[in-house]
Amino acid sequence: MKFGEKLKAARKAMKMSQQELAEIVGLGVNTISNYEKGHTYPQSRDIYDSLAAVLNTDPTFLRNENELSYLPFYSVCGDDVSSEAFLALAGIVFSSESLNEKEKLDLYRKISDIFWASVA
Repeated sequence: MKFGEKLKAARKAMKMSQQELAEIVGLGVNTISNYEKGHTYPQSRDIYDSLAAVLNTDPTFLRNENELSYLPFYSVCGDDVSSEAFLALAGIVFSSESLNEKEKLDLYRKISDIFWASVA
């Protein structure tokens, strides 16, 4: 998952607008927008640190773009996982090459079973 995607998912999980995040961190809203679109990246570790502090996550999570770097995303959500956070994580898991197609299908079936059992 790319930095911009993680930044956007973490921001939405915190229910913040780009404007709110920009004001708290001391950046322009266009800067946040460009980060989320993947047009630019922070030029210093201090910016990653500030973003991570505001978004209640680890700076390494934001900096690291390997596919398994989503694990600290749970620190953003805590026990109260938002739909945006869950969808972001599901997108990572199902687009990952670390699971084969059978494992992805098994995971999908388990999630589906849990959902349907909860609405029955």
